Amino acid sequence: MAARATLHCLTGCAIGEVLGMVIGTAFGWANAPTTALAIVLAFFFGYSLTLRGVLRAGVDFRTAFRVALAADTLSIAVMELIDNGVIALWPAAMDAELADALFWFSLAASLVIAFAVTTPVNKWMIGRGKGHAVVHRYHH
Repeated sequence: MAARATLHCLTGCAIGEVLGMVIGTAFGWANAPTTALAIVLAFFFGYSLTLRGVLRAGVDFRTAFRVALAADTLSIAVMELIDNGVIALWPAAMDAELADALFWFSLAASLVIAFAVTTPVNKWMIGRGKGHAVVHRYHH
């Protein structure tokens, strides 16, 4: 269950992270605004995927939004911290361009590492009835 919850989180984070990095790199932005955009988009898409599922269960928007915040905030935050930390520490990854294999390889590797670190966090949360355990109450 924790791996599935983390994979769900990773999907939203990866969409936002990749989109943010691609937009910032394509426009030639500096590293800080590119990373900030990637983080904002990761949270947006991460919450959106959960929100979509909870809304489908017939829950009102306000309740669904609260469920998404409760379910995903820690998971996304840990994933983003690890993902962006790996890229920041990877030699030359922050300066790689879209056409560079290093750009894509470091981004993919950082997401894999973030998945590995975030899965135990989600397991811990689910074991305490938090995180994605909250979302599963709305699945039929």
